[in-house]
Amino acid sequence: MSDHALFEPVSRQKTYEIVAERLLALISSRRLGPGDAIPSERELVQLYRVGRSSIREALRMLESKGVIRSGGNGSFTVAEFGNALNNSIDFLLSVDEANYAELFEVRRILEGEAAALAASRRDDGDLTRIEEEIAAMEAGLGSEEGFITADLRFHLTVAEASGNRLIAHLMEAIRTLLQRSLSSAYHIPGSPEGAVVLHRLILEAIAAGHPEEARQRMQEHVSRVERDITGARR
Repeated sequence: MSDHALFEPVSRQKTYEIVAERLLALISSRRLGPGDAIPSERELVQLYRVGRSSIREALRMLESKGVIRSGGNGSFTVAEFGNALNNSIDFLLSVDEANYAELFEVRRILEGEAAALAASRRDDGDLTRIEEEIAAMEAGLGSEEGFITADLRFHLTVAEASGNRLIAHLMEAIRTLLQRSLSSAYHIPGSPEGAVVLHRLILEAIAAGHPEEARQRMQEHVSRVERDITGARR
């Protein structure tokens, strides 16, 4: 950095940017969750002691980023987490089915690491929830809806057990695509039963606190599903 640059005037943060940051902090900390109403313009003016124009600009900024949604008449609510990303991925794959191969690559990376982190960070509650989903899969082997619902929850629960909120959000973002692939695999003979066995092996590695083994078993599971689906389409 040049000497001249060191002595340039320090730029001031605009008021609406500060307001937007504070509202975003409320949402990020879960003090305001999806569907919750954002305080009215009048309330925000009183809370932050700034002009109405700054409040409106802050709300427009958050709306453009997909963080909040307009409810009409100047009201806003917190948007569903991961919605914008989910829609973007859905659109990408709707115009190019070949990208499903990329989805499985992402799943191996994302879910493999989620399982490894879960093996290091999980608590008893996480293990109980994962076990419950596997039991629900076994009970639902004869029901496509019941089996896939439990299968999907298994993968999302492992992501939550990773202790990394971004991983959990990313898994939610591909939830629809994941559900489609699980539905395709369910109709392949032996695939549902094989999934139950592999899920139990993944849980064993997580419960034992073995990150590398958990990562490997999850990646092997995802790869097997991909092979089954690819083979069935030929």
